[in-house]
Amino acid sequence: MPNEAFFVPAVDVSKVDPSFWRTEVRNTTNEPPGTLVVDTDGKYLHFTQADGSAMRYGIGVGREGFSWSGRAKVQYKRKWPRWTPPDEMVARQPELERYSIANGGMPPGLTNPLSARALYIFQDGRDTLYRLHGTHQEWSIGRAVSSGCIRLLNQDVADLYERVPDGTPIVVLASAEAPVAS
Repeated sequence: MPNEAFFVPAVDVSKVDPSFWRTEVRNTTNEPPGTLVVDTDGKYLHFTQADGSAMRYGIGVGREGFSWSGRAKVQYKRKWPRWTPPDEMVARQPELERYSIANGGMPPGLTNPLSARALYIFQDGRDTLYRLHGTHQEWSIGRAVSSGCIRLLNQDVADLYERVPDGTPIVVLASAEAPVAS
């Protein structure tokens, strides 16, 4: 991604199982076109399309105890956002205090946990504090490692960012609700 505000290196594909590479698949989600569907069990995000297909992205999801499920929407999205860990995270990890909301957060950049792009998830007009965001840690795709957010490769979140308008519905499936991947 050479035309970015910060240099984004190529993905080391040897660290990503090929089943998690971005690809177009048949839409098996039963959701209408223009919907994001997060399959937490399968570690996929689907963006449904009008022609009966879906763009499928490999994702990293929240580790046990840090997941969220339900219906919401992408309220807004940002390129190279600031990161402000929620107060609950700062309480668990006091070393993050310097990035707290009160201290203005972490500046944009490749080491910022939100990385190249972030899509902000709201439910009933309230911020869920969960995000779809980029990562430079390609080894984390296909795993449950985050504090609840859904992470995509930077190249994939940039692609998704261009496809998804503000207000896009999102469905985050709880375990065992996921569609069969094709």
